[in-house]
Amino acid sequence: MASLNTKSARPRRVRHNPHGLPVPNPLPTFARSARTETITEQWAAARPRAKAKAPEDRWRRQYRAGLVSTDFVVTVLALGTGWAAVLTLTNRGVTVEALRHVGFLLLLLIAWNVGLAVYRTREERLLGTGADEYKRTATATLRMFAGVALFMVIFQRDMPGTVLAVSLPLGLGGLFLSRWCWRKWLTSQRKLGHYLSRVVVFGGSEDVAYVVKQVSAHASAAYEVAGLVVPGGAGEELEGVLESGLPLATDPEEITEQVRELGANAVIVAGPVPGGNRYIRELGWRLENTSTELILASSLTNVAGPRIHWRPVEGLPLMHVELPQYSGGKHLLKRCLDIVFASMGLLVLAPVFAMLSMIVHYDSAGPVIFHQQRVGVRGRTFQMLKFRSMVIDAEQRLPTLKNRNQGAGVLFKLKQDPRVTRCGRWMRRYSLDELPQLWNVLRGDMSLVGPRPPLPSEVKGYQGSTHRRLLIKPGLTGLWQINGRSNLAWDESIRLDLFYVENWSLTGDLMIMWRTVRVMVRPDGAY
Repeated sequence: MASLNTKSARPRRVRHNPHGLPVPNPLPTFARSARTETITEQWAAARPRAKAKAPEDRWRRQYRAGLVSTDFVVTVLALGTGWAAVLTLTNRGVTVEALRHVGFLLLLLIAWNVGLAVYRTREERLLGTGADEYKRTATATLRMFAGVALFMVIFQRDMPGTVLAVSLPLGLGGLFLSRWCWRKWLTSQRKLGHYLSRVVVFGGSEDVAYVVKQVSAHASAAYEVAGLVVPGGAGEELEGVLESGLPLATDPEEITEQVRELGANAVIVAGPVPGGNRYIRELGWRLENTSTELILASSLTNVAGPRIHWRPVEGLPLMHVELPQYSGGKHLLKRCLDIVFASMGLLVLAPVFAMLSMIVHYDSAGPVIFHQQRVGVRGRTFQMLKFRSMVIDAEQRLPTLKNRNQGAGVLFKLKQDPRVTRCGRWMRRYSLDELPQLWNVLRGDMSLVGPRPPLPSEVKGYQGSTHRRLLIKPGLTGLWQINGRSNLAWDESIRLDLFYVENWSLTGDLMIMWRTVRVMVRPDGAY
Protein backbone atom coordinates (compact mmCIF):
# COMPACT_ATOMS: atom_id res chain seq x y z
CA MET A 1 0.00 0.00 0.00
CA ALA A 2 2.99 2.29 0.43
CA SER A 3 3.17 2.67 -3.32
CA LEU A 4 0.00 4.71 -3.24
CA ASN A 5 1.82 7.65 -1.59
CA THR A 6 4.42 8.29 -4.28
CA LYS A 7 5.25 11.89 -5.23
CA SER A 8 3.98 11.40 -8.76
CA ALA A 9 0.41 10.80 -7.67
CA ARG A 10 -1.93 13.78 -7.76
CA PRO A 11 -5.69 14.04 -7.24
CA ARG A 12 -7.46 13.39 -10.50
CA ARG A 13 -9.01 16.40 -12.21
CA VAL A 14 -12.44 15.33 -13.35
CA ARG A 15 -13.86 17.54 -16.07
CA HIS A 16 -17.37 17.48 -17.35
CA ASN A 17 -19.67 18.67 -20.10
CA PRO A 18 -23.26 19.92 -19.91
CA HIS A 19 -24.54 16.45 -20.74
CA GLY A 20 -23.32 15.14 -17.42
CA LEU A 21 -20.60 12.88 -18.81
CA PRO A 22 -17.02 12.79 -17.55
CA VAL A 23 -14.49 14.11 -20.05
CA PRO A 24 -11.28 12.09 -20.43
CA ASN A 25 -7.95 13.83 -19.88
CA PRO A 26 -6.64 15.05 -23.21
CA LEU A 27 -2.90 14.65 -22.80
CA PRO A 28 -0.77 11.92 -21.24
CA THR A 29 0.88 14.53 -19.04
CA PHE A 30 -2.05 14.35 -16.65
CA ALA A 31 -1.26 12.22 -13.63
CA ARG A 32 -3.80 9.53 -12.85
CA SER A 33 -5.21 9.18 -9.38
CA ALA A 34 -4.34 5.94 -7.65
CA ARG A 35 -7.70 5.88 -5.84
CA THR A 36 -10.58 4.50 -7.87
CA GLU A 37 -13.57 6.83 -7.63
CA THR A 38 -17.02 5.41 -7.21
CA ILE A 39 -19.64 5.95 -9.89
CA THR A 40 -21.52 8.26 -7.51
CA GLU A 41 -18.43 10.42 -6.98
CA GLN A 42 -17.76 10.59 -10.71
CA TRP A 43 -21.35 11.60 -11.44
CA ALA A 44 -21.30 14.25 -8.72
CA ALA A 45 -18.09 15.71 -10.08
CA ALA A 46 -19.39 15.65 -13.65
CA ARG A 47 -22.80 17.18 -13.02
CA PRO A 48 -23.47 20.36 -15.02
CA ARG A 49 -22.62 23.60 -13.30
CA ALA A 50 -24.04 27.06 -13.98
CA LYS A 51 -22.15 28.77 -16.79
CA ALA A 52 -20.29 31.94 -15.97
CA LYS A 53 -21.36 34.97 -17.95
CA ALA A 54 -18.58 36.69 -19.88
CA PRO A 55 -18.13 40.42 -19.27
CA GLU A 56 -18.99 41.32 -22.89
CA ASP A 57 -22.30 39.45 -22.89
CA ARG A 58 -24.16 42.54 -21.76
CA TRP A 59 -23.05 44.75 -24.67
CA ARG A 60 -23.90 41.99 -27.14
CA ARG A 61 -27.42 41.77 -25.77
CA GLN A 62 -27.77 45.55 -25.87
CA TYR A 63 -26.44 45.70 -29.43
CA ARG A 64 -28.87 43.03 -30.63
CA ALA A 65 -31.71 44.80 -28.82
CA GLY A 66 -30.76 47.96 -30.73
CA LEU A 67 -30.87 46.05 -34.03
CA VAL A 68 -34.29 44.63 -33.16
CA SER A 69 -35.59 48.12 -32.39
CA THR A 70 -34.26 49.77 -35.56
CA ASP A 71 -35.42 46.83 -37.71
CA PHE A 72 -38.91 47.23 -36.31
CA VAL A 73 -38.93 51.00 -36.91
CA VAL A 74 -37.64 50.59 -40.49
CA THR A 75 -40.22 47.94 -41.38
CA VAL A 76 -43.04 50.02 -39.88
CA LEU A 77 -41.95 53.07 -41.88
CA ALA A 78 -41.55 51.04 -45.10
CA LEU A 79 -44.98 49.41 -44.89
CA GLY A 80 -46.58 52.66 -43.72
CA THR A 81 -45.07 54.52 -46.66
CA GLY A 82 -46.32 51.83 -49.06
CA TRP A 83 -49.85 52.11 -47.67
CA ALA A 84 -49.70 55.93 -47.83
CA ALA A 85 -48.57 55.69 -51.46
CA VAL A 86 -51.66 53.64 -52.28
CA LEU A 87 -53.94 56.19 -50.63
CA THR A 88 -52.22 59.01 -52.49
CA LEU A 89 -52.34 57.35 -55.90
CA THR A 90 -56.00 56.33 -55.60
CA ASN A 91 -57.08 59.74 -54.21
CA ARG A 92 -59.72 57.99 -52.15
CA GLY A 93 -58.41 58.85 -48.70
CA VAL A 94 -58.92 56.53 -45.73
CA THR A 95 -61.92 54.44 -46.76
CA VAL A 96 -63.42 51.26 -45.32
CA GLU A 97 -61.74 49.30 -48.11
CA ALA A 98 -58.37 50.84 -47.27
CA LEU A 99 -58.79 50.04 -43.57
CA ARG A 100 -59.31 46.38 -44.43
CA HIS A 101 -55.70 46.26 -45.55
CA VAL A 102 -54.40 47.39 -42.17
CA GLY A 103 -54.75 43.91 -40.65
CA PHE A 104 -52.88 42.40 -43.57
CA LEU A 105 -50.15 45.04 -43.18
CA LEU A 106 -49.80 44.09 -39.51
CA LEU A 107 -49.32 40.46 -40.52
CA LEU A 108 -46.68 41.59 -43.02
CA LEU A 109 -44.95 43.55 -40.29
CA ILE A 110 -44.87 40.57 -37.94
CA ALA A 111 -43.77 38.18 -40.71
CA TRP A 112 -40.99 40.52 -41.79
CA ASN A 113 -39.50 40.85 -38.31
CA VAL A 114 -39.93 37.16 -37.57
CA GLY A 115 -38.16 36.39 -40.85
CA LEU A 116 -35.20 38.57 -39.83
CA ALA A 117 -34.98 36.56 -36.61
CA VAL A 118 -35.45 33.15 -38.26
CA TYR A 119 -32.68 33.84 -40.75
CA ARG A 120 -30.42 34.81 -37.82
CA THR A 121 -29.54 38.24 -39.17
CA ARG A 122 -28.46 39.26 -35.67
CA GLU A 123 -26.25 36.26 -34.96
CA GLU A 124 -23.36 37.04 -32.65
CA ARG A 125 -20.58 36.09 -35.04
CA LEU A 126 -21.98 38.48 -37.67
CA LEU A 127 -21.92 41.55 -35.47
CA GLY A 128 -20.05 44.37 -37.18
CA THR A 129 -18.08 42.39 -39.75
CA GLY A 130 -18.38 40.63 -43.12
CA ALA A 131 -21.12 40.56 -45.73
CA ASP A 132 -23.18 37.69 -44.28
CA GLU A 133 -25.34 40.03 -42.21
CA TYR A 134 -26.44 41.93 -45.32
CA LYS A 135 -26.91 38.71 -47.31
CA ARG A 136 -29.15 37.21 -44.65
CA THR A 137 -31.12 40.43 -44.31
CA ALA A 138 -31.71 40.52 -48.07
CA THR A 139 -32.61 36.81 -48.18
CA ALA A 140 -35.10 37.12 -45.30
CA THR A 141 -36.75 40.19 -46.86
CA LEU A 142 -36.96 38.88 -50.42
CA ARG A 143 -38.30 35.50 -49.40
CA MET A 144 -40.88 37.06 -47.10
CA PHE A 145 -42.17 39.29 -49.91
CA ALA A 146 -42.12 36.39 -52.37
CA GLY A 147 -44.18 34.34 -49.91
CA VAL A 148 -46.65 37.19 -49.49
CA ALA A 149 -47.02 37.59 -53.27
CA LEU A 150 -47.63 33.85 -53.62
CA PHE A 151 -50.17 33.95 -50.79
CA MET A 152 -52.05 36.77 -52.54
CA VAL A 153 -52.20 34.81 -55.79
CA ILE A 154 -53.30 31.54 -54.22
CA PHE A 155 -55.95 33.02 -51.93
CA GLN A 156 -56.87 35.85 -54.32
CA ARG A 157 -56.31 38.56 -51.76
CA ASP A 158 -56.99 42.04 -53.09
CA MET A 159 -53.82 43.71 -51.81
CA PRO A 160 -52.56 46.62 -53.96
CA GLY A 161 -49.23 45.76 -55.55
CA THR A 162 -48.09 49.32 -54.93
CA VAL A 163 -47.67 48.51 -51.23
CA LEU A 164 -45.20 45.76 -52.00
CA ALA A 165 -43.50 47.69 -54.81
CA VAL A 166 -42.82 50.65 -52.50
CA SER A 167 -42.19 48.80 -49.24
CA LEU A 168 -39.68 46.26 -50.59
CA PRO A 169 -36.92 48.60 -51.89
CA LEU A 170 -37.58 51.19 -49.19
CA GLY A 171 -37.47 48.62 -46.40
CA LEU A 172 -34.45 46.74 -47.71
CA GLY A 173 -32.53 49.97 -48.23
CA GLY A 174 -33.53 51.17 -44.77
CA LEU A 175 -32.42 47.91 -43.15
CA PHE A 176 -29.06 48.08 -44.90
CA LEU A 177 -28.59 51.72 -43.93
CA SER A 178 -29.53 51.20 -40.28
CA ARG A 179 -27.21 48.21 -39.93
CA TRP A 180 -24.41 50.10 -41.65
CA CYS A 181 -24.87 52.94 -39.15
CA TRP A 182 -24.75 50.45 -36.27
CA ARG A 183 -21.56 48.99 -37.73
CA LYS A 184 -19.96 52.40 -38.06
CA TRP A 185 -20.71 53.10 -34.42
CA LEU A 186 -19.45 49.67 -33.33
CA THR A 187 -16.24 49.99 -35.37
CA SER A 188 -15.54 53.42 -33.90
CA GLN A 189 -15.98 51.97 -30.41
CA ARG A 190 -13.71 49.02 -31.19
CA LYS A 191 -10.97 51.36 -32.41
CA LEU A 192 -11.08 52.86 -28.93
CA GLY A 193 -10.72 49.39 -27.43
CA HIS A 194 -14.37 48.93 -26.42
CA TYR A 195 -16.79 46.10 -27.24
CA LEU A 196 -14.03 43.64 -28.11
CA SER A 197 -14.07 39.94 -27.32
CA ARG A 198 -11.05 38.95 -25.25
CA VAL A 199 -9.25 35.91 -26.64
CA VAL A 200 -6.44 33.58 -25.65
CA VAL A 201 -4.32 32.45 -28.63
CA PHE A 202 -2.94 28.90 -28.47
CA GLY A 203 -0.41 27.30 -30.81
CA GLY A 204 3.17 27.39 -32.06
CA SER A 205 5.20 30.60 -32.01
CA GLU A 206 4.96 31.35 -35.74
CA ASP A 207 1.22 30.66 -35.97
CA VAL A 208 0.44 32.62 -32.79
CA ALA A 209 2.51 35.59 -33.98
CA TYR A 210 0.62 35.69 -37.29
CA VAL A 211 -2.81 35.51 -35.63
CA VAL A 212 -1.91 38.23 -33.12
CA LYS A 213 -0.62 40.47 -35.92
CA GLN A 214 -3.76 40.11 -38.03
CA VAL A 215 -6.18 40.49 -35.11
CA SER A 216 -4.39 43.57 -33.78
CA ALA A 217 -4.18 45.23 -37.20
CA HIS A 218 -7.92 45.15 -37.92
CA ALA A 219 -10.53 46.58 -35.57
CA SER A 220 -13.19 44.72 -37.57
CA ALA A 221 -11.75 41.45 -36.27
CA ALA A 222 -13.56 42.32 -33.02
CA TYR A 223 -10.97 40.57 -30.86
CA GLU A 224 -8.55 41.73 -28.21
CA VAL A 225 -5.70 39.35 -27.49
CA ALA A 226 -5.62 38.87 -23.72
CA GLY A 227 -3.07 36.08 -23.39
CA LEU A 228 -0.94 33.48 -25.16
CA VAL A 229 -0.38 29.78 -24.66
CA VAL A 230 2.67 28.46 -26.54
CA PRO A 231 3.65 24.87 -25.74
CA GLY A 232 7.39 24.56 -25.23
CA GLY A 233 7.96 28.31 -24.91
CA ALA A 234 7.96 31.33 -27.19
CA GLY A 235 10.31 31.57 -30.16
CA GLU A 236 11.92 34.63 -31.71
CA GLU A 237 8.76 35.28 -33.78
CA LEU A 238 6.99 36.37 -30.58
CA GLU A 239 9.66 38.73 -29.26
CA GLY A 240 7.84 41.85 -30.46
CA VAL A 241 4.47 40.54 -29.27
CA LEU A 242 5.70 39.78 -25.76
CA GLU A 243 7.11 43.30 -25.42
CA SER A 244 3.52 44.51 -25.07
CA GLY A 245 3.23 42.62 -21.78
CA LEU A 246 0.82 39.87 -22.85
CA PRO A 247 0.77 37.02 -20.31
CA LEU A 248 2.38 33.84 -21.66
CA ALA A 249 1.80 30.25 -20.58
CA THR A 250 3.79 27.30 -21.90
CA ASP A 251 1.70 24.42 -20.55
CA PRO A 252 -1.45 23.53 -22.55
CA GLU A 253 -3.11 22.59 -19.27
CA GLU A 254 -3.04 26.26 -18.26
CA ILE A 255 -5.53 27.31 -20.96
CA THR A 256 -8.64 27.05 -18.80
CA GLU A 257 -6.87 28.89 -15.96
CA GLN A 258 -5.84 31.62 -18.43
CA VAL A 259 -9.43 31.92 -19.64
CA ARG A 260 -10.80 32.32 -16.12
CA GLU A 261 -8.14 34.74 -14.89
CA LEU A 262 -8.24 36.95 -18.01
CA GLY A 263 -12.02 36.86 -18.47
CA ALA A 264 -11.59 35.62 -22.04
CA ASN A 265 -14.55 34.94 -24.31
CA ALA A 266 -12.78 32.67 -26.78
CA VAL A 267 -9.71 30.54 -27.40
CA ILE A 268 -8.16 30.76 -30.88
CA VAL A 269 -6.26 27.63 -31.86
CA ALA A 270 -3.59 28.74 -34.31
CA GLY A 271 -2.21 25.89 -36.39
CA PRO A 272 -1.25 22.39 -35.21
CA VAL A 273 -1.02 21.81 -31.44
CA PRO A 274 0.30 18.99 -29.22
CA GLY A 275 -2.22 16.19 -29.02
CA GLY A 276 -3.70 17.01 -32.43
CA ASN A 277 -7.40 16.77 -33.18
CA ARG A 278 -8.13 14.73 -30.06
CA TYR A 279 -6.81 17.49 -27.84
CA ILE A 280 -8.80 20.17 -29.69
CA ARG A 281 -12.00 18.14 -29.29
CA GLU A 282 -11.45 17.66 -25.58
CA LEU A 283 -10.43 21.29 -25.14
CA GLY A 284 -13.85 22.23 -26.50
CA TRP A 285 -15.45 20.02 -23.85
CA ARG A 286 -13.43 21.69 -21.12
CA LEU A 287 -14.45 25.18 -22.30
CA GLU A 288 -18.18 24.41 -22.46
CA ASN A 289 -18.90 25.40 -18.87
CA THR A 290 -17.10 28.73 -19.06
CA SER A 291 -19.16 30.14 -21.97
CA THR A 292 -15.91 30.27 -23.92
CA GLU A 293 -15.92 29.78 -27.69
CA LEU A 294 -13.37 27.64 -29.48
CA ILE A 295 -12.13 29.21 -32.73
CA LEU A 296 -9.88 27.38 -35.19
CA ALA A 297 -7.61 29.53 -37.36
CA SER A 298 -7.57 27.74 -40.72
CA SER A 299 -4.21 26.97 -42.26
CA LEU A 300 -5.87 27.70 -45.62
CA THR A 301 -4.99 31.38 -45.33
CA ASN A 302 -6.06 32.25 -48.89
CA VAL A 303 -9.44 30.53 -48.74
CA ALA A 304 -12.54 32.48 -47.71
CA GLY A 305 -16.17 31.70 -46.97
CA PRO A 306 -17.59 31.63 -50.53
CA ARG A 307 -15.39 28.63 -51.38
CA ILE A 308 -15.85 26.68 -48.13
CA HIS A 309 -18.74 24.29 -47.63
CA TRP A 310 -19.32 21.64 -44.98
CA ARG A 311 -20.22 18.16 -46.17
CA PRO A 312 -21.39 16.14 -43.16
CA VAL A 313 -20.60 12.43 -43.00
CA GLU A 314 -21.52 10.35 -39.95
CA GLY A 315 -18.78 11.03 -37.43
CA LEU A 316 -16.65 12.87 -40.00
CA PRO A 317 -17.46 16.49 -40.88
CA LEU A 318 -15.68 17.28 -44.14
CA MET A 319 -14.71 20.80 -45.21
CA HIS A 320 -15.13 21.03 -48.98
CA VAL A 321 -12.98 23.73 -50.61
CA GLU A 322 -14.20 24.67 -54.08
CA LEU A 323 -11.73 25.28 -56.87
CA PRO A 324 -11.25 28.96 -57.80
CA GLN A 325 -13.28 30.00 -60.86
CA TYR A 326 -11.49 32.18 -63.39
CA SER A 327 -14.25 32.11 -66.01
CA GLY A 328 -17.90 31.20 -66.35
CA GLY A 329 -21.27 32.65 -65.44
CA LYS A 330 -20.10 34.51 -62.37
CA HIS A 331 -17.50 36.37 -64.43
CA LEU A 332 -20.15 37.17 -67.04
CA LEU A 333 -22.24 38.83 -64.30
CA LYS A 334 -19.14 40.70 -63.17
CA ARG A 335 -18.62 41.95 -66.71
CA CYS A 336 -22.25 43.12 -66.92
CA LEU A 337 -21.78 44.97 -63.63
CA ASP A 338 -18.62 46.60 -65.03
CA ILE A 339 -20.40 47.80 -68.17
CA VAL A 340 -23.38 49.24 -66.27
CA PHE A 341 -21.37 51.05 -63.61
CA ALA A 342 -18.63 52.26 -65.99
CA SER A 343 -21.22 53.65 -68.43
CA MET A 344 -23.09 55.41 -65.64
CA GLY A 345 -19.84 56.75 -64.21
CA LEU A 346 -18.69 58.18 -67.54
CA LEU A 347 -22.04 59.92 -68.07
CA VAL A 348 -22.47 61.28 -64.55
CA LEU A 349 -18.85 62.39 -64.20
CA ALA A 350 -18.63 64.05 -67.64
CA PRO A 351 -18.60 67.58 -66.09
CA VAL A 352 -15.86 66.49 -63.68
CA PHE A 353 -13.82 65.11 -66.59
CA ALA A 354 -14.16 68.42 -68.43
CA MET A 355 -13.11 70.44 -65.39
CA LEU A 356 -10.09 68.24 -64.61
CA SER A 357 -9.02 68.31 -68.25
CA MET A 358 -8.93 72.10 -68.22
CA ILE A 359 -6.99 72.16 -64.94
CA VAL A 360 -4.36 69.69 -66.19
CA HIS A 361 -4.03 71.54 -69.52
CA TYR A 362 -3.37 74.92 -67.93
CA ASP A 363 -1.27 73.60 -65.03
CA SER A 364 1.70 72.29 -67.03
CA ALA A 365 2.80 71.52 -70.57
CA GLY A 366 1.87 68.15 -72.04
CA PRO A 367 -1.14 66.04 -72.94
CA VAL A 368 -4.14 65.90 -70.63
CA ILE A 369 -4.42 62.11 -70.73
CA PHE A 370 -1.41 59.95 -69.88
CA HIS A 371 -1.14 56.55 -71.61
CA GLN A 372 0.86 53.87 -69.84
CA GLN A 373 1.37 50.23 -70.74
CA ARG A 374 0.12 47.85 -68.05
CA VAL A 375 -0.21 44.08 -67.83
CA GLY A 376 -3.72 42.65 -67.74
CA VAL A 377 -5.35 39.25 -67.47
CA ARG A 378 -3.10 36.32 -68.47
CA GLY A 379 -0.20 38.64 -69.28
CA ARG A 380 -1.89 40.64 -72.05
CA THR A 381 -0.76 44.27 -72.15
CA PHE A 382 -3.02 47.28 -72.64
CA GLN A 383 -2.83 51.07 -72.56
CA MET A 384 -4.13 52.34 -69.23
CA LEU A 385 -5.48 55.88 -69.15
CA LYS A 386 -4.94 58.45 -66.41
CA PHE A 387 -5.11 62.21 -66.08
CA ARG A 388 -1.51 63.34 -66.34
CA SER A 389 -0.26 64.10 -62.84
CA MET A 390 3.48 64.35 -63.62
CA VAL A 391 5.71 66.46 -65.81
CA ILE A 392 6.01 65.35 -69.42
CA ASP A 393 9.57 63.95 -69.03
CA ALA A 394 8.78 61.97 -65.88
CA GLU A 395 9.88 58.62 -67.38
CA GLN A 396 13.27 60.01 -68.44
CA ARG A 397 13.90 61.39 -64.93
CA LEU A 398 13.03 58.11 -63.17
CA PRO A 399 16.58 56.58 -63.19
CA THR A 400 17.92 59.56 -61.22
CA LEU A 401 15.39 58.90 -58.45
CA LYS A 402 15.78 55.11 -58.10
CA ASN A 403 18.03 55.39 -55.05
CA ARG A 404 15.29 57.34 -53.20
CA ASN A 405 12.62 54.68 -53.73
CA GLN A 406 10.18 54.35 -50.79
CA GLY A 407 7.97 51.75 -52.43
CA ALA A 408 7.60 48.11 -51.46
CA GLY A 409 9.08 45.23 -53.44
CA VAL A 410 9.27 45.94 -57.17
CA LEU A 411 7.12 49.08 -56.84
CA PHE A 412 8.61 52.57 -57.15
CA LYS A 413 7.01 55.14 -54.85
CA LEU A 414 8.27 58.47 -53.54
CA LYS A 415 6.16 60.57 -51.18
CA GLN A 416 7.71 63.86 -52.27
CA ASP A 417 8.23 63.00 -55.92
CA PRO A 418 9.58 66.13 -57.69
CA ARG A 419 8.03 64.98 -60.98
CA VAL A 420 4.45 65.41 -59.69
CA THR A 421 2.71 68.59 -60.86
CA ARG A 422 0.81 71.02 -58.62
CA CYS A 423 -2.62 69.71 -59.59
CA GLY A 424 -1.23 66.21 -59.69
CA ARG A 425 -0.62 66.18 -55.93
CA TRP A 426 -4.25 66.64 -54.94
CA MET A 427 -5.56 64.57 -57.86
CA ARG A 428 -3.39 61.62 -56.78
CA ARG A 429 -4.34 62.10 -53.15
CA TYR A 430 -8.05 61.74 -53.92
CA SER A 431 -7.54 59.24 -56.80
CA LEU A 432 -9.08 61.66 -59.32
CA ASP A 433 -6.28 60.98 -61.79
CA GLU A 434 -7.56 57.40 -62.14
CA LEU A 435 -11.09 58.30 -63.28
CA PRO A 436 -10.28 57.85 -67.03
CA GLN A 437 -9.75 54.16 -66.27
CA LEU A 438 -13.54 53.87 -66.40
CA TRP A 439 -12.99 53.81 -70.17
CA ASN A 440 -10.58 50.88 -69.72
CA VAL A 441 -13.29 49.13 -67.72
CA LEU A 442 -15.87 49.75 -70.44
CA ARG A 443 -13.46 48.45 -73.10
CA GLY A 444 -12.84 45.28 -71.10
CA ASP A 445 -9.15 45.85 -70.33
CA MET A 446 -9.91 46.22 -66.65
CA SER A 447 -12.66 45.53 -64.13
CA LEU A 448 -14.10 47.85 -61.53
CA VAL A 449 -12.63 45.68 -58.77
CA GLY A 450 -9.55 43.51 -59.02
CA PRO A 451 -5.80 43.33 -58.36
CA ARG A 452 -3.69 46.42 -58.97
CA PRO A 453 -2.67 46.69 -62.68
CA PRO A 454 1.12 46.15 -62.75
CA LEU A 455 3.77 47.60 -65.01
CA PRO A 456 5.68 45.20 -67.34
CA SER A 457 8.85 45.91 -65.36
CA GLU A 458 7.10 44.84 -62.16
CA VAL A 459 5.87 41.59 -63.72
CA LYS A 460 9.45 40.72 -64.72
CA GLY A 461 10.34 40.84 -61.02
CA TYR A 462 7.52 38.51 -59.94
CA GLN A 463 8.56 35.33 -58.17
CA GLY A 464 6.69 32.17 -57.21
CA SER A 465 2.91 32.46 -56.95
CA THR A 466 2.85 36.23 -57.55
CA HIS A 467 1.98 35.59 -61.21
CA ARG A 468 -1.44 34.34 -60.05
CA ARG A 469 -2.44 38.01 -59.77
CA LEU A 470 -2.78 37.91 -63.57
CA LEU A 471 -5.45 35.19 -63.60
CA ILE A 472 -8.25 37.79 -63.61
CA LYS A 473 -8.58 41.35 -64.88
CA PRO A 474 -6.89 44.12 -62.90
CA GLY A 475 -9.18 46.55 -61.13
CA LEU A 476 -9.84 50.25 -60.89
CA THR A 477 -9.98 49.57 -57.15
CA GLY A 478 -9.44 46.58 -54.93
CA LEU A 479 -8.42 45.31 -51.52
CA TRP A 480 -5.03 46.99 -51.97
CA GLN A 481 -6.67 50.41 -52.27
CA ILE A 482 -8.96 50.18 -49.25
CA ASN A 483 -6.23 48.75 -47.00
CA GLY A 484 -3.50 51.35 -47.20
CA ARG A 485 -2.34 51.48 -50.84
CA SER A 486 1.30 52.62 -50.93
CA ASN A 487 1.66 52.16 -47.18
CA LEU A 488 1.30 48.39 -47.59
CA ALA A 489 4.32 46.12 -47.45
CA TRP A 490 4.95 44.27 -50.71
CA ASP A 491 4.15 40.86 -49.22
CA GLU A 492 0.90 42.16 -47.75
CA SER A 493 -0.10 43.75 -51.06
CA ILE A 494 0.49 40.45 -52.86
CA ARG A 495 -1.40 38.51 -50.18
CA LEU A 496 -4.46 40.77 -50.57
CA ASP A 497 -4.41 40.49 -54.36
CA LEU A 498 -4.08 36.69 -54.31
CA PHE A 499 -6.84 36.46 -51.72
CA TYR A 500 -9.13 38.48 -53.99
CA VAL A 501 -8.24 36.50 -57.12
CA GLU A 502 -9.32 33.21 -55.53
CA ASN A 503 -12.24 34.35 -53.37
CA TRP A 504 -13.96 37.29 -55.05
CA SER A 505 -17.75 37.59 -55.11
CA LEU A 506 -20.24 40.11 -56.47
CA THR A 507 -21.32 41.04 -52.95
CA GLY A 508 -17.68 41.53 -51.99
CA ASP A 509 -17.14 43.73 -55.05
CA LEU A 510 -20.04 45.98 -54.07
CA MET A 511 -18.64 46.32 -50.54
CA ILE A 512 -15.16 47.16 -51.89
CA MET A 513 -16.64 49.83 -54.18
CA TRP A 514 -18.53 51.32 -51.26
CA ARG A 515 -15.40 51.38 -49.10
CA THR A 516 -13.45 52.91 -52.00
CA VAL A 517 -15.73 55.94 -51.93
CA ARG A 518 -14.93 56.36 -48.23
CA VAL A 519 -11.18 56.01 -48.91
CA MET A 520 -11.35 58.68 -51.63
CA VAL A 521 -12.92 61.09 -49.12
CA ARG A 522 -10.39 60.17 -46.42
CA PRO A 523 -7.33 58.99 -48.35
CA ASP A 524 -4.60 56.91 -46.72
CA GLY A 525 -1.36 55.92 -48.43
CA ALA A 526 -2.09 57.83 -51.66
CA TYR A 527 0.92 59.69 -53.08
